[in-house]
Amino acid sequence: MTGKDTSPATDARTDATNIVPDQDANRSTTPSSERFRQYIASGWAEREEVVPALREQAPFAAARREKLSATHAGERIIVAAGALKQRSNDTEYPFRAHTAFSWLTGWGSDSEPDAVLVMAPLDTPGIDGLSHTATLYFRERAGRDSDEFYANSTIGEFWIGPRPSLAQVAADLGIATVDLSELSPEDLALAELPLSEDLARDLSEMRLVKDEWEIAEMRKAIAATALGFADIARVLPSIAGNVRGERLVEGAFSSRARLEGNGVGYDTIAASGAHACILHWTTNDGTVNDGDLILIDAGVELDSYYTADITRTIPVSGTFSPVQRDVYEAVRAAADAAFAIVKPGIRFKDIHAAAMAVIAEKTAAWGMLPVSAEEAKLPDNQHHRRYMVHGTSHHLGLDVHDCSQARRDMYMDGILEPGMIFTIEPGLYFQPDDLTVPAEFRGIGVRIEDDILVTATGAENLSAGIPRTADEVEKWVRPMNA
Repeated sequence: MTGKDTSPATDARTDATNIVPDQDANRSTTPSSERFRQYIASGWAEREEVVPALREQAPFAAARREKLSATHAGERIIVAAGALKQRSNDTEYPFRAHTAFSWLTGWGSDSEPDAVLVMAPLDTPGIDGLSHTATLYFRERAGRDSDEFYANSTIGEFWIGPRPSLAQVAADLGIATVDLSELSPEDLALAELPLSEDLARDLSEMRLVKDEWEIAEMRKAIAATALGFADIARVLPSIAGNVRGERLVEGAFSSRARLEGNGVGYDTIAASGAHACILHWTTNDGTVNDGDLILIDAGVELDSYYTADITRTIPVSGTFSPVQRDVYEAVRAAADAAFAIVKPGIRFKDIHAAAMAVIAEKTAAWGMLPVSAEEAKLPDNQHHRRYMVHGTSHHLGLDVHDCSQARRDMYMDGILEPGMIFTIEPGLYFQPDDLTVPAEFRGIGVRIEDDILVTATGAENLSAGIPRTADEVEKWVRPMNA
């Protein structure tokens, strides 16, 4: 665990008012006398131990552990939540448990750092057919008679609030719990290592198809993200002209993300003007000018860690210029063509091909390609990809780029199944110094990204409620500019 050692410093004096400097941090002092220790440990009201009901996702997490158990019979499986990570000196980044740990336990933003899930193999399957027993190890809260209670700024209750007991977590998650101090040295050593390649691959592939509870969480994350985009549309007119106005856009969305969930699922992209041509622009220090487009790629992450990933490109003034509208509608046509083919049984990579066919046709029609659209689409050519170098889709869930360690034949070459959730996000990016495009196109960047659920008969655009067409976007933003 990172951070300073905040155990009380020793001193020969016993005056209860004695305060001695913390030897590892000049900014604070820690009481150290025995009288103080006795006093701070006494006089507390009896704490009621409220044991929670089983949380909604617990049965789903149990089913995931069963599936993993069946594929790794006889193996000892250890999945760690991870530790706090140092940001600077004695401050840490906000803790986020490892995705695999969260998926297998159902523990989200309330996870305890350093927790470890151990799935121990049984010599013979139990009466329920399981071949492993699951135990969750974590550091239980300290009693008020301990120094940790008041002196440890990393985990002490005075500093970060009360932590759960073993009994509370066992009831909450439906998993046997044991104090972390009882984890064997061998298991502890394994917990500090990355997941094995085989285990990471299997867990990624198991997450490709979402269960009922996961789909419901994704709907909630997308609904919360829609509120964030509505907040941006509402404040955008007042942001126009502000130096570093992109950060005001980012801040408006971040406020909603913190209100509705755990925070943002990834660094928000708020890219105005030519910054929209930089695919992962997260510096967000540009001015938001009337007449420009602003590309906003953002998603709310819930307390369960499930995140949306949505992009909209908006005219700051509320109205697209003719060229901006042409580019925008070309991108939307590519997105719609990709969505139109989504159904169980097709290959994931076919979605990209459908979008790229439209991109090739549009850029050829604008005279940007040295060959025809058909020639550009040949594998050895791909001239149109100059204006969209990224892929069209990625899986989505607990990670914004979910299931990334799955094998190619399960992911890119995989067959779509009901319950899969992924993005469709074509774009066109005309760099401001690109001499292959007409001057009026230069500096325009557009992306439209939606989150798609594969159903039994086709697909559902989960984010379709956020305005998508050029007309819808103008109607959405224009009243704010009145």
